[in-house]
Amino acid sequence: MTRVDVAVVGSGPNGLAAAVTMARAGLTVHVHEQAATVGGGLRGEALFDSEVWHDVCAAVHPMAAASAFFREFDLAARGVRLLQAPIAYAHPLDGGAAFAYPSLTKTCDGLGPDGRRWRRLMEPLVRHSTGVTDFLLSGQRSLPHDFAVPLLLGPRIIGHLLGANGLRTKAARALLAGVAAHAMGRQPSLPAGAISLLLGHLAHTTGWPLPQGGSVRIAEALAHDLRAHGGMVHTGHRVTDLAELDARVIMLDTTPRGVLALAGDRLPPRYRRALDRFRYGPGAAKADFMVSEPIPWASPEVGLAGTVHLGGTRAETFATENAAVRGEADEEPFVLLVDPAVTDPGRAVGGRRPVWAYAHVPNGDPRDPVPLITRRIERYAPGFADTVVAARGVPAAEYETYNPNYPGGDIGAGAITLTQALFRPVPAWNPYRTPLPGVYLCSASTPPGPSVHGMCGHLAARAALHREFHMTTAPHLGPEDGTVVVE
Repeated sequence: MTRVDVAVVGSGPNGLAAAVTMARAGLTVHVHEQAATVGGGLRGEALFDSEVWHDVCAAVHPMAAASAFFREFDLAARGVRLLQAPIAYAHPLDGGAAFAYPSLTKTCDGLGPDGRRWRRLMEPLVRHSTGVTDFLLSGQRSLPHDFAVPLLLGPRIIGHLLGANGLRTKAARALLAGVAAHAMGRQPSLPAGAISLLLGHLAHTTGWPLPQGGSVRIAEALAHDLRAHGGMVHTGHRVTDLAELDARVIMLDTTPRGVLALAGDRLPPRYRRALDRFRYGPGAAKADFMVSEPIPWASPEVGLAGTVHLGGTRAETFATENAAVRGEADEEPFVLLVDPAVTDPGRAVGGRRPVWAYAHVPNGDPRDPVPLITRRIERYAPGFADTVVAARGVPAAEYETYNPNYPGGDIGAGAITLTQALFRPVPAWNPYRTPLPGVYLCSASTPPGPSVHGMCGHLAARAALHREFHMTTAPHLGPEDGTVVVE
């Protein structure tokens, strides 16, 4: 194999972001992906019908609209349309539901006596949205550009830990708890509070969009740009040892387990032990449904939401999340649900439409999620089971077969604890660099952690550019010649 400047192992959003950043710096970059197609968590397929497309992992992408990497990369200029639902997210309850609309005012109006408290919680974050997003999606080793951000976030994060940030009604408390549950960890906690504020306020700014045609469109845009700048992607190629790669720099879009498998005894014992101690979080058990009609929600307005949180009250949501952390198999787990055709009507074909759903379960849970998730949906949408034409379940225990970065079903590539939020994967000033010369970790196991924002890969690439290639200026990431449509 011809020696290259950079070899990237893994083509998830972070691996591709690292590859794009380094190719834009003028380096020769080769990406190695063991699957037949690029994208990692962005991949999809036609599971039951050749015309109905399912997102196999991620479906809705608040961070793809908000992160610094994607703001500069400019998905819209590359033909990727990020579509917004009439309601960003909804939280059904027995006898009603709570809604987060794109309009902060409309959201507050719908929350009744808690409307002014929701405004007091979210409005300052909305005003400082770019600063809030960039601070929480940073490498967490530098001061924020907007110095008001820590003063805004600190009391609100502590408010989540101590209570519900002053919210008193069942609806408002559940609405915020559903967002906090995206942390897939202990509730309440400081990291979950930060995630609830980040995702919660984005509903009222850049939104919770869904890519038209499926999440794979984001991966295709990244791969297209990489190739346009001389990079290459080798699919169907599993790298089993770092010795296979002839490159000046190696970027690993893997978990610490992946680093240990690839590097073995080359790693110093102390670093190896630190990677061994890295903890993985609860698992996601995935169900894909093909249905014959829209979901028959008891509260019809839920059918306008791009994302639906099925967790019950705040107390119920937190109880099931904490059970998953403890390894206890709850029969009514927290479920995230997306009916893509609500936001992208083209995803419904001939009366058939996909439904995407995750249940939060203990790491390595072997249970079939289809009956678990069906029961959760039926609680708030009686008759849903009668609309199901086909279904497929992927237990948490089997999810890493699809993507090795999901050990035991942990789609966050590492538990979101306070320690691991600050020190991913090990305590280090440069968390991306490993002790091996020229070898860097660029996955969601590094800061700022999980989600489709590209920042782990981008920041790791910038660290490598500075140290290994002595480049102090970040490369331009935006389209160079006007609109570029990905074919």
